[in-house]
Amino acid sequence: MTAKTPKTRTDRLRELTRAPLNRCAVFIARLGVHPDWITVLGLILVAIASLFAARGEFLIAGLTLLISLPLDALDGAVARASGRAGAFGMVLDSTLDRYADAFILAAFSYYFAEQGRADLMLLALAALIGAFLVSYVKARAEDAKVGVSASVGLFSRMERVLALLIMTIAAGLLESVAPLEIGLLILAVGANLTALQRLRYVYITLKDRGD
Repeated sequence: MTAKTPKTRTDRLRELTRAPLNRCAVFIARLGVHPDWITVLGLILVAIASLFAARGEFLIAGLTLLISLPLDALDGAVARASGRAGAFGMVLDSTLDRYADAFILAAFSYYFAEQGRADLMLLALAALIGAFLVSYVKARAEDAKVGVSASVGLFSRMERVLALLIMTIAAGLLESVAPLEIGLLILAVGANLTALQRLRYVYITLKDRGD
């Protein structure tokens, strides 16, 4: 049985937005839109944003990311409203989330490599490693053989997406890479610390359980 964990900020945000999101989802479900299409559309928008980010066009990249943001929650709501909530949809959503993380952070890494900023290129790669590890620890912990819900941590996906959004739009508005330097540092440190925080939580939970 999976151990209970405290509510995260993502859980609280979902509770606050559940009513309007569900109304929108019911309307879209009645149009016959498959939830997987919304998931794929979200990834396409992130891929487009990544192309702009790689070229240094940060404002349009950030605005494209902003447009893609609601789709991250809408696909699940549409799946429930249309009765199409299934295991594959969950796997697809999680898989494409990892691609989205890779696209945008790889784009920043490419941009800084082109600018001769190896330090910031490596920082973007460190943020990418941290993002993957946060998700990996959670997925392994929630395996049936382990049974620990490891959703704890300061930098879940919601916080990481918001940080990416803010730093990208800020870089575009200010026409400066300074927000990216700060944002990537926060992401690199925060994501990797969150992965370790989740690992520690799993260790303590299993120890208390006698495993």
